[in-house]
Amino acid sequence: MSRTPTPARASLALGERGLVIVPTYNECENVTRIVPLILAQDERLDVLVVDDNSPDGTGKLADTLANADPRVHVLHRAGKQGLGKAYLAGFRWALERDYAFIFEMDADFSHDPRHLPEFLAAVQDADLVLGSRYRDGKVTVVNWPITRLILSYGANIYARAVTGLRLGDATGGFKCFRREVLEAIPLDAVRSNGYAFQIEMSFRAWKRNFRIAEIPIVFHDRTEGESKMSKRIIREAIWMVWRLRWWAITGRA
Repeated sequence: MSRTPTPARASLALGERGLVIVPTYNECENVTRIVPLILAQDERLDVLVVDDNSPDGTGKLADTLANADPRVHVLHRAGKQGLGKAYLAGFRWALERDYAFIFEMDADFSHDPRHLPEFLAAVQDADLVLGSRYRDGKVTVVNWPITRLILSYGANIYARAVTGLRLGDATGGFKCFRREVLEAIPLDAVRSNGYAFQIEMSFRAWKRNFRIAEIPIVFHDRTEGESKMSKRIIREAIWMVWRLRWWAITGRA
């Protein structure tokens, strides 16, 4: 299922636009730096900052960026509701508009905006493109403690074994969807909210026979702000993959 995409142009076709969804919660150190870098990668990329009422004023900074550039948009939510729900809100916002490609991307520079042209090239021959930290036996993670690396790598082995989803990096959050993929997935039925959300979205795309490609990325641990990882997120991922396996066996979501 996972394959190396054939070479293609590294920009969107004429008239097609892409939206990069960037969820934020207390990312004031990062948001004003990463948004301009995203926009610089391709003139047909817009940014949607989905802010969960950050106490540090991230949402207000995003509003300032949006007021200065029509390619920047902000979706304010009432409070911290989780990564998955932020992305789902962003997906719905994008589908109400004419975006052909919709990206997931972290605000903390763990996802390098300079990889975006590679996604744009790969999605010419795929429906969903994943940025992989673990591909062809190589680990491209910078500055993670060994315990976090083992947890992440082991989680991917676990997810593959339980669900049958043959991806090198099923838990990664740097992605590009064709809008047809998100239109085909019943977003109201998506149950995950933490890092299991990434597994579930890829699984649902796979079950609908969409073409999935992985491209290598270099993943950098954040240098500003705090990690959102928690024991609750880990527990959710452990049991969610078994729900997905049940779906694969029974055909019932």
